[in-house]
Amino acid sequence: MNNYSEYRDSGIEWIGTIPRHWDIIPLKFSCSLKGRIGWNGLKSDEFKTNSYAYLVTGQDFLGQNIQWDKCYQIDKERYDEDPFIQLKNGDLLITKDGTIGKIAIVSNLDKPACLNSGIFVLKQTKHNYFPKFLYWLLSSKLLKDFNNVSSSGTTIQHLYQNVFENMPLLTPSLHEQELIANYLDQKVSAIQDVISRKKDLLSQLSDYRTAILSEYVSHGVNPFVVLNKTGNQFIPTIPENWTIQKVLRCLEMPITDGPHTTPELFDDGIPFVSAEAVSCGNGRIDFNHIRGYISKEFYNECCLKYIPQKDDIYMIKSGATTGRVAIVDTDRIFTIWSPLAVFRCDKSKMLPKYLFYTLQAPLFQQQVELGWSFGTQQNIGMRTLEQLFIPVPPINEQRQIIACIEDKIGKIDECINETMSQVDDLEKYLQAIIYEAVTGKIQIEA
Repeated sequence: MNNYSEYRDSGIEWIGTIPRHWDIIPLKFSCSLKGRIGWNGLKSDEFKTNSYAYLVTGQDFLGQNIQWDKCYQIDKERYDEDPFIQLKNGDLLITKDGTIGKIAIVSNLDKPACLNSGIFVLKQTKHNYFPKFLYWLLSSKLLKDFNNVSSSGTTIQHLYQNVFENMPLLTPSLHEQELIANYLDQKVSAIQDVISRKKDLLSQLSDYRTAILSEYVSHGVNPFVVLNKTGNQFIPTIPENWTIQKVLRCLEMPITDGPHTTPELFDDGIPFVSAEAVSCGNGRIDFNHIRGYISKEFYNECCLKYIPQKDDIYMIKSGATTGRVAIVDTDRIFTIWSPLAVFRCDKSKMLPKYLFYTLQAPLFQQQVELGWSFGTQQNIGMRTLEQLFIPVPPINEQRQIIACIEDKIGKIDECINETMSQVDDLEKYLQAIIYEAVTGKIQIEA
C-alpha cells in the first residue's frame, strides 16, 4: 500500500494532513439531515402488528443488516407525521443519542418504515459522494473526534443537528471514493468475519457462565435441598431456609448514582467512570474505557453525593447495555457518572460478591427488562431497582455459593477475558484501516 505523492495541512487539528488534491466540504453543503422531533417514545398500545416499521436506536443497527421484520410496528397516522424520515433504500442512518455515530445504510426495505427520535436520516442533495464512501467516512473515528471537540451532552452523549451539519467531509474524486469503498468493503468484511466468530464463542461462554450462576444463586450448593414454592414468577422456588427480599432491604443505603452534569474532561486527573467502563470490563471496571479525567474540584463536588468504596457494585441503568454490572475491586480514587446505579450491601444481610452474582442471573435480569422504560433508549430508575426481588440465603450459605461459583467460572472468565481482548484488538485494527483509507493516509489503487 503506497502513500499519495503530495499532502497538505487540512487546517483541522484532528484530521491532520490530507492528499493535496482532496477537498473539504461541510456536510450541510452536500447533504440534508433530519431526525424525528418531539417524540418521547411510544406507549405500548401504539405498537401494531403487520403495519409500518418503526426503527429505534436499541435495535439491530449496523451496516446493511437491519432486520426490518423484527422492528416495532406503528400505524399509518404516526408514519405520516413527517415525510422526510420515511425511509428509502440508500438512505444513511446515524444514531444521535447514547452511543452516537452508529451507521447503517437502508437496504432490502420492502415495507414502509420510519425512525424514532434517536436517529438521523442523511440524504445527499448534490450527489458528490459515492454512497458507500460516505458510509465509511462517517463510520470512521472522524465523526467521534468531531463531536468531541464540537459539543457535549448532559447525562448522555448527543449528536446535535446544528453541530453535525458543519462536520467537514473529506472529498476525493468519485473514482477514488469508489476505490476506497470497494477496498474497505472487502477488507472490513474479512476482519468482521473473524470478530463474529470470536463473539459467537463469547456468547457460548457467557451462556454457560449464566447457567452456573443461575443454578447456584437460586438453589444453593446442595443438589438434594428441599425447595419451597414462592409464588414469585422470577424466583419460583427457593431452599426452605431462604427468603425473598426486595433489593433495598439488603443494602446499607438507598441506590444512588453519579452527577447529572457533564464535567470538563482532561487528558489526566481523576478517572471519571461511566457505562462503557462497566460494559467492557467483564465484571470489573475497565479503566481503559473510562469517560475521561476530571479535576480535583469537580471530584470534590461529586463526593458530596457519593464516594466509591471497595465492594460497591455498579449497574448500568440507561442505554443499550442496561443491566450490566461490575464490582469495585480497587482502592484507586475515581468517581462515576449518572448512567451507573450504585448498590452498597449491608454485609450483615448480604455479601457483596453474592449480590454481584445474583444481579447477573436471569432471575434478576428479567426483572430489569420488565422494569425499564423505552424512549430513545433503555432506562431503569433507581427506585425501581430497589423494589426488585432477590433470593436471600443465610450468610454462611452465601459464602459457600460464592466459593462454588468462583471455582466453576474461574477458567470461563479467563477465556472470556482473553477473547474480549482479542475482539478489542481486532476492532481497533479495523478502525485504523478505515481511518487510514478515508483520510488518504494510504492510497488505494485499482
